[in-house]
Amino acid sequence: MKVGIALNMLNKPGRPDVEVVTEHLAIGDLAEPLGFDSLFALEHHFTGYAMSPAPCQLLAYYAGRTKRITLGTAVIVLPWHDPIRVAEEIALLDIMCGGRTVFGFGRGAASVEYQGFRIDQGEARPRFIEAAKIVQMALAHEHFEFQGEYFQIPRTSIRPRPISHPERRFYGTAVSPESLDVMARLGFSMLVIMQNEWPKAAADIHRFNDLAAAEGFTPRPPMILTNVSVAESREEAQARAFEYLGRKWDSIDNHYHFSDGHLNAVKGYEAYDKVGVTYAKMKDPARRAKATDFYVSIQLVGTPDDCIQKLEELQALTGLDHLIAEFGFGGMPHHESETNMRLFAEKVMPVLQHDARFARPPKTLRRASLSAQENVFAPA
Repeated sequence: MKVGIALNMLNKPGRPDVEVVTEHLAIGDLAEPLGFDSLFALEHHFTGYAMSPAPCQLLAYYAGRTKRITLGTAVIVLPWHDPIRVAEEIALLDIMCGGRTVFGFGRGAASVEYQGFRIDQGEARPRFIEAAKIVQMALAHEHFEFQGEYFQIPRTSIRPRPISHPERRFYGTAVSPESLDVMARLGFSMLVIMQNEWPKAAADIHRFNDLAAAEGFTPRPPMILTNVSVAESREEAQARAFEYLGRKWDSIDNHYHFSDGHLNAVKGYEAYDKVGVTYAKMKDPARRAKATDFYVSIQLVGTPDDCIQKLEELQALTGLDHLIAEFGFGGMPHHESETNMRLFAEKVMPVLQHDARFARPPKTLRRASLSAQENVFAPA
C-alpha cells in the first residue's frame, strides 16, 4: 500500500497566516525523508478554512525539493477555473517533477467560493463535466477543439506537452449518486474523503466500479483520505482526536454554512439537504459530542497496532491501495502534528508498505451491512 500526506492549512486565530503556512511547509518537507510515498495539496479560498488557493503552485515548490514522492491534488475544483489553464499547469508540473503526478478533481460545495469567483453554483455540475473533458483532451492530444455550453475552444494546443500522460491518472470525489455517475463516465478513478461509515463508503466504491465497468473503464483501486491520530496509548490518541476533530465542526460550518440549509435551493446540490439538518443539530452540545464520537470512530485513531488492524479491515472493504493521511487538523499545534506523523511513519507505515497483508488490494471485496447511522459530511 502507498501512503501519503495531505496539507490542510487551517488558519489559527491570533497567529499570522505566514506562520501557519510555514509550519505546514515544514510538515511537507518531512514526507520524503520519513519514507512517505506521496504529498497532496488541497484547494480552498477566501476564509482561511484551508489556505491552499493554488495546489499546482504548491506542488511545484515540492517538485524542486523532492526526488521520489508522488505529487497530487485533493482536489482541484474545476468549475472555478479556465480548464485550459488547469491543463497547462498540470503539464508543466508533470515535467518539473519528472512525471511524479496524480490529480484529484471535484466540484466543491462552498457558496462563498462560488460567489468569490462569480460563478453560478447551480451550474457547478455541467461546468465540471465540460472542464474535465477539456483538461483530458488538452493533455491527451497535441491539437484539440471543443464546443460546449460554457466553453468554446477553437483548434489549439497547450505547450509544453506533458511527459507522462497525467490524464490517465485522474481521480474524482463524489458525495451524491449523480456525481458518482459523472466521475465514472469520465473514466476517473475514485478518491474517497472518509466522512462516512466504512461500509457505506465501500458501497459507494462498489457502485462506482460497476458504473465504470458499464462505461468500458477499469478504475484503479480507490485512494482514501483520512485523519490520523496515533499514539503509544489508545487513550492519548482518542483524546487528541476528540479535541481537534471536534474543533473541525466550527471551521467547516464557518466556511460552508451548511447549518443554514441554503444548499437545498441550489440546483445539483439536492443530496446535501440532510447535511444542513445535521449541522444545525450540532448547535446542541450533546449532539455535537455524538457527532464527534462518530467522526473519530471512522478515522484512523489508536495505537500503531490499532491503526494497522483498522487498515486491514478498510482495505478488505474498499480495495484501498493508496492512503492519504492528515496529521495536523483542527488547529492542532505544530509539534503535536509532527509527533503524530513521526510515530505513524516509524511504526505503522513500514507495515503498510512492506507487509504481505497490504501488498495488493483483494480481488473480491468484503461486503458489510449498513447501519442507520446519520450521515456526517466533513470535507477536506
